Amino acid sequence: MGHVHSHSSDGIDWDTRLRQLRETDALTAPETAALAEKLLLPADRTVVDIGSGAGGSAAALAAALPAGGVVTLVDSAPELLTAAVEHVHETAPGAEVRTAEVDAATDEVRTAAEPADLVFASFAVHHLPDQAAGIRRLSALVRPGGRLAIVEFGLPTRVLPWDVGLGAPGLEGRLAAAGDEWFRRMRADMPGATRLPTGWPAALTASGLERVHSWSYLIDRPAPLSGPALDVVVRRLEGMRETARTEGWNEDAEVVDQLLDVDGQHYVGHRDDVYYLTANTVHVGTRPRG
Repeated sequence: MGHVHSHSSDGIDWDTRLRQLRETDALTAPETAALAEKLLLPADRTVVDIGSGAGGSAAALAAALPAGGVVTLVDSAPELLTAAVEHVHETAPGAEVRTAEVDAATDEVRTAAEPADLVFASFAVHHLPDQAAGIRRLSALVRPGGRLAIVEFGLPTRVLPWDVGLGAPGLEGRLAAAGDEWFRRMRADMPGATRLPTGWPAALTASGLERVHSWSYLIDRPAPLSGPALDVVVRRLEGMRETARTEGWNEDAEVVDQLLDVDGQHYVGHRDDVYYLTANTVHVGTRPRG
């Protein structure tokens, strides 16, 4: 990939962020490819990927499009757009790739691309301050007869046995609860944040889409883990440890310290009972033709 600054003016360590996104893309590549095949119709030629990240979803969608297809990557971070374009070119060298450096939380996203056959947003909408308004903006990017597909959390991710032999049993459940509390408070403090007191299908329907339907798929990597799956588990535990400390759950954070100590006897990479299991849910709605 091209040069990416380790630390940009916005304070984000893009080398680390890119590594995390690429590890997740590598872990989920088979499921993402299957999802792209399922979402695209034979007549589709244009796709807009909102919050394209490191390009894993865009690459799968580009590979599934017929010759002459166009994929537009939309992200507010130029560092990510550069990396994502290169990933798409490596995976689907024949695809036409366009980019739009746009914040999906603003009305500017409506002009990010021409109306598309498929607008795709994976784990992007829940970050928006006003999620319902965000869905309305994305719906406006869909051509009549086209679809908006969003991927959001289905079931909580689990990677650890209930009792890891350190601290009190039920560690991962408590870490997840700390994460929920952090996310709730983060959204409460977010400028312009608006609650969405319904499920995603209701929000899609309220935006004017029809034939809204949902389905879920598993990402199932049984124990023992290695490669990208273990990398993702380590990053996940690092994030959960930070959140636990923020929320004052210091005893649990200290247990995670031991699980992440590469020189310690409890390091997750040396355990044969660490796994990765999650369920993602896809919600799809069609823009009326009339």
